[in-house]
Amino acid sequence: MDVARLAGVSPSTVSRILNGTAKVSDEKRQSVMDAIAKMNFAPNPMAQSLKRGRSMTIGIVVQDISSPFFDETLHGIDEALKGTGYASVIVSGHWNAAEEIDRIRLLLARKVDGIILLSGRITDESVLQFSEHRPIVSTGRSIQTQRALGFKLDNEYGGWLAVRHLIELGHRRIAFITGPANNCDAIERLAGYKRALQEADITYDPKIVVEGDFHESSGMRAINHLFETQQQFTAVCAANDLSAYGARLSLYRKGIRVPDDISLVGFDDLPGSSYTTPPLTTIRQPLYDIGRIATNSLLHLINGEAVETSIPPLELIVRETTRRIR
Repeated sequence: MDVARLAGVSPSTVSRILNGTAKVSDEKRQSVMDAIAKMNFAPNPMAQSLKRGRSMTIGIVVQDISSPFFDETLHGIDEALKGTGYASVIVSGHWNAAEEIDRIRLLLARKVDGIILLSGRITDESVLQFSEHRPIVSTGRSIQTQRALGFKLDNEYGGWLAVRHLIELGHRRIAFITGPANNCDAIERLAGYKRALQEADITYDPKIVVEGDFHESSGMRAINHLFETQQQFTAVCAANDLSAYGARLSLYRKGIRVPDDISLVGFDDLPGSSYTTPPLTTIRQPLYDIGRIATNSLLHLINGEAVETSIPPLELIVRETTRRIR
């Protein structure tokens, strides 16, 4: 009651803001949070859970908890959960469908109120089956029911955008470092590479396309392979930023200057990409926004509310690793 009086709202509004079901203005929400901070008010999580019949936890399945790619998305999730009364339980699937299924079952046994699945290898059918037990929001999918929502970015467009940038700079021999052959994002980015070449009447050459695994070491191996097989190229497009980091290091060790000798483009726009030497030109994925939107969408599903999502588009971020061909 004292918090409500200080914030100038009703006790029920305070309750709904704390449990994440309130539809109020940001100003009113902030007034309540300020009042809570001023009075050192701490709601009893166990009492709230018992009253609502909820655990007030959500499960998050990531694939590689050490990857900076997931760091940004988890940051968005964490920010979206502030003030909702919810806490998160994070588990790793390690890009293994059987392990993902095991982790989801573990989360269901922990009585989480909903699950966010960040990418992964399990089928859409499995996601829909699990959603019969708890609401699920998944990235990298195109599904939508009352209890399951998936959304994905246009990775083919991102691959096209990166390669188109290099073509506009005059490059025609553009090497490509892919992601894993069975990864749908990697497949789509490679398709974007091929489409950009086709539109520019550039013949696709499989000898300058090297399979990677989205890690730095595969970027290094790819560049080493291209030089060992004496391939000619003036630019490199990597299917993610980590691969681009490895490619950059390999080029540096060979005395190849970026971008003076070879231009380089990544994909993701990880926080570290602004601080490489030189700063990396890349495709920005709205990773933070993905985490925030996924969380808000899941809370709506948990509360039985309709969900509308709008994901910011992929964007070319031009920094200092690309230049017009000499």
